[in-house]
Amino acid sequence: MRRKGWVLTGAALLVGVAATGAVVVMSGGERATAASQAASANTAMVQKGKLSAAVSQDGTLTFRARPDGSPFSAINHARGTYTELPEVGDEVDCGDVLYRVDDKPVLLLCGTVPAYRALHEADAGQDVRQLNRNLHVRGAGDAFTAQTEKALEALQRREGVHVNGSLALGDAVFLPEAVRIAKVTGQLGGSAQPGAQALSATSGTLHVQVNLDPSEQGQVKRGDRAQITLPGNTTVMGKVVRFGRTAQAPGQDAGAADATIPTFISLDDPGKARGLDKAPVGVDITTAGVASALSVPVTALVGKSGGGFAVEVVRAGERRDLVAVRVGLFDTADGRVQVEGDLRAGDRVAVPSL
Repeated sequence: MRRKGWVLTGAALLVGVAATGAVVVMSGGERATAASQAASANTAMVQKGKLSAAVSQDGTLTFRARPDGSPFSAINHARGTYTELPEVGDEVDCGDVLYRVDDKPVLLLCGTVPAYRALHEADAGQDVRQLNRNLHVRGAGDAFTAQTEKALEALQRREGVHVNGSLALGDAVFLPEAVRIAKVTGQLGGSAQPGAQALSATSGTLHVQVNLDPSEQGQVKRGDRAQITLPGNTTVMGKVVRFGRTAQAPGQDAGAADATIPTFISLDDPGKARGLDKAPVGVDITTAGVASALSVPVTALVGKSGGGFAVEVVRAGERRDLVAVRVGLFDTADGRVQVEGDLRAGDRVAVPSL
């Protein structure tokens, strides 16, 4: 069952309270009757402190990849036979050998522009700029300079590539970052066809994917803090970093009403989740908060005839007064609601007996 939380204020809070059976509509003349009926009620303290509203959902640990959650695709441009391929789970850094064709290394270079041409001295463009970044060539910008050639020769020499100071189209695959192999499409001993996928990969960094109802996306913002509960009840903090661009239906038979928004949460300490790929987790995203406010249990609220809310304050000698309150933030974790009115921290309010 999917976990869900929400922020309730004003009239929306009435719906949430009514679901608990805690709202009783009264007029001022019914106060004495209320007092006698509440004689057996429990009481709770009015508290002052921090309140937080949160959206709570189930999520899944997965390795970060493309913005929509899909893996990177490594397209081969070398022609020959696959003589060495990585295994699922292997991690490959920028500048390292990704696989081999005819025993010749194909390097992983990092950048968002895929390989589409050979690169030589005097070439220029965004693909050259990202090559310079891989080679740590400063000041060259998007130009293939003599410094680029010299740095490329050093890389070729180190990785066993034919040293010629130029980059053939089949010499490298450009992917956005260092990767973890997710699936190997090519077959060892099989034909390496230019333009065919050799493998798919993700980053080596774990994050969490949560599928929000579209109505919840208005509450959750980029940068909101989140607490992730890992298997074994270990917790790690994180923050919302991005949303999928389109709503996704959970299955072929699902309708538009069932569509959700993929939401991605980075982990402050991904090392705590190492070894837990695809593990289910609990996620509590803090969407709002107040540093110091009076609050009562939501079940202490009483709906007033004509609108608004009140709480029944238990005074000295068990005298009871119905005190009008304005409601604010609903703390989804503790079941409390922010209130303003003729109340003080330490006052006792009536709550229904269980």
